[in-house]
Amino acid sequence: MAMQISGNYGHDGSIYAERVKEKQASTMEEKAREEEKKTDSKTEPKGLNKLSDPRDEFIRSEKSGKESAGQHREGGNGNGKEPKVSGNNQGKRAEKCEGNTDKVEREIKKLKEKKQQLEAQIQSASASGDEKKIRELEKKLAQVEQELRQKDNDTYRRRHTVFS
Repeated sequence: MAMQISGNYGHDGSIYAERVKEKQASTMEEKAREEEKKTDSKTEPKGLNKLSDPRDEFIRSEKSGKESAGQHREGGNGNGKEPKVSGNNQGKRAEKCEGNTDKVEREIKKLKEKKQQLEAQIQSASASGDEKKIRELEKKLAQVEQELRQKDNDTYRRRHTVFS
């Protein structure tokens, strides 16, 4: 049985891929046209131009004579010291919140004191020449310094602020 081998076998795959891409592109264009026709026929009566007729209009509160429900204004005498009153809560005061970072500050202060104590112990141990104790104290000091780096910053303070 004899078989004939064609010399153009390298180009057949790329031609097929090009045909598939062209076919997909043409079907996508047809779908887009159909969708556009559907939306045009649903939203707009025939014979009207889209750009000639605005559908929505913004009316400012000054023109209408009313304030919108979500608009904020200052309550009281307007000096800015009193809490803001929301448009929905006319007559009621907004709740004041205070942040307290005292607990975080105490933690940081304790860590700094512990660091100073460890440094003093290391100096006294180095005077006595106890290498094992020095290594142990330096290890503890490194842990305290790492914890201090994590806690002695604004991000930690913000995350651990207690609001009341």
